[in-house]
Amino acid sequence: MAIPLLREEVEVPEGVSVELRGDEVVVRGPKGELRKRLSYPGIRIYKDDGRVVVEASFPKKRQRAMVGTYVSHLRNMIKGVTQGFTYRMKVVYSHFPITVKVQGREVVVENFLGEKVPRKTEIFGNCTVKVSGQDITIEGINKEEVGQTAARIEQLTRVKKRDPRVFQDGIYLIERDGVPV
Repeated sequence: MAIPLLREEVEVPEGVSVELRGDEVVVRGPKGELRKRLSYPGIRIYKDDGRVVVEASFPKKRQRAMVGTYVSHLRNMIKGVTQGFTYRMKVVYSHFPITVKVQGREVVVENFLGEKVPRKTEIFGNCTVKVSGQDITIEGINKEEVGQTAARIEQLTRVKKRDPRVFQDGIYLIERDGVPV
């Protein structure tokens, strides 16, 4: 009788090294290094002939889901250290001209809907934020950090207590890694 086994493999390209230290995965590449703890009961991660293998014996529903999640994390980490992630956002206004600046590790939005006090949000993780006119570019090697920074900037200019059909001012995500949203 064969043992039911769920096994997924992730190719490790040239120039990228994957190191497994207990439940921590360290991925190094030309753009930098990423670390992540991947630990779940019944799931094993190991290296085999230039690949990283994620497997579960007698997997239940949650373990099947976690195997897929771990494979996605590993692929994102490998893509991050080789290519990086780039999100583009656009500043849109029809009422008051919005000014966006980067000051240290903060993004500052001034004159949003005519407000006197500037709105500020922190740049999450090791991302770089560049503002050129009405375009904002967020770059980094960690997909979660880049996405979280973009979400914080978008939430910063969310319109509350006004009709969203009329007040469409804000900063919106328009492109992820060259693909329009």
